[in-house]
Amino acid sequence: MLVYLRLFKESFSFALNALRNNKLRTFLSLLGITIGIFSIIAVLAAVDSLDRNIKENLSGLDKNTMYLTKFSFGPTNVPRWQRDNFPQTEYDDFEFIERNVPDIEAIAYVIFGASETVKYQGESVAGVNVTPVSNGIYEIEDFKVEKGRFYTESESYSGAPVIVLGYSVAENLFDNLNPIGKQVRVYGRKLTVIGVLKKFGSGLFDSPDDKAYVPANFVRRFKNGGANGIPGAIIIKPKKNVDIGAFEQVLKQKYRVYRGLKAGEPDNFFVNKMSGFTDAIDGIIGTLNVIGWIISGFSLLVGGFGIANIMFVSVKERTNLIGIQKSLGAKNRFILFQFLFEAIILSVLGGVIGIVLVWILSLIASGMTEDFKFVLSFYNVFLGFALSTLIGLISGVIPAISASKLDPVEAIRTGM
Repeated sequence: MLVYLRLFKESFSFALNALRNNKLRTFLSLLGITIGIFSIIAVLAAVDSLDRNIKENLSGLDKNTMYLTKFSFGPTNVPRWQRDNFPQTEYDDFEFIERNVPDIEAIAYVIFGASETVKYQGESVAGVNVTPVSNGIYEIEDFKVEKGRFYTESESYSGAPVIVLGYSVAENLFDNLNPIGKQVRVYGRKLTVIGVLKKFGSGLFDSPDDKAYVPANFVRRFKNGGANGIPGAIIIKPKKNVDIGAFEQVLKQKYRVYRGLKAGEPDNFFVNKMSGFTDAIDGIIGTLNVIGWIISGFSLLVGGFGIANIMFVSVKERTNLIGIQKSLGAKNRFILFQFLFEAIILSVLGGVIGIVLVWILSLIASGMTEDFKFVLSFYNVFLGFALSTLIGLISGVIPAISASKLDPVEAIRTGM
């Protein structure tokens, strides 16, 4: 056992000395593997961070939540011309679903809003996503009121001229003033501020911080509805522990009857589930990972070939020394480990530098974006070490074997 430990130690010392004596060559070899490891770990860390931030943003939203509307949120086999002729999802449809479909925990009717300018005295905030929606949305979406309150069911039904502002909208509009009870102007009409949402933070989708919520029935008074009017949707949150498949079938059946669709006729609406949306996101993340591996793989390949090429050159340069070592009794395995360690040290050192650069980049990226967290996981660090070691092993094994098999007499003669 001690003999092998000594063998490893001496081989390791020879490898380090060889690297120190050829600093420029060592630097160029390190550069290739560093770029390769940096590329793949940076891509994987970026994709992991994106995946984590998306899931954090969606964590408060029930995956069983459904959007009943004329639009499909994903790919569909229904032709475009047919979808364009689907009837709008209107408030009467919402009332029917609310009364007749069982096992609903929360339901809301939303009109797809547009960017509006919210004004208060001399101040104004442009580009606010004003969302006309019934009060049930408060039990569905993941936001909370910090000041005041959300509008009630009676205010929602009557279309009261009230508004709930997102955190950023209220801050930009009122600064240090208390906005509750103040009147703002939206759609050219006055609305009373009754609530301000708690700060949510930015994410992949529109943040509630940059939104404002008004009762859908208030907007229905002056916005054109019907077939050619602004589109709407019914947001449905089923009760927990309900069979989602059976619930969806009941929902579709009752809605088909309400719309007068006969047996055999296709649906003229879509039931978009959040679970399908999250599955689609997982598919996109998986694809990004594969693309990252492919792109970064080329960098790793170049780095590996660079190390292999350097090792062959090193064997050629030290042929005479190898012959002398073998003539003095050095075993084949000593020569083998000497060159193999050299390749592995080069690769691992390049990998460490690459990982450190990714870590520095992650700190800079996280510091520049307040709400997006760029995370370098332990798995990615371990993967970087493992890949760099494997590349060094693969790149150095053939040159090391060729060096260990040299005939000492021929080696000395060739070196001379």
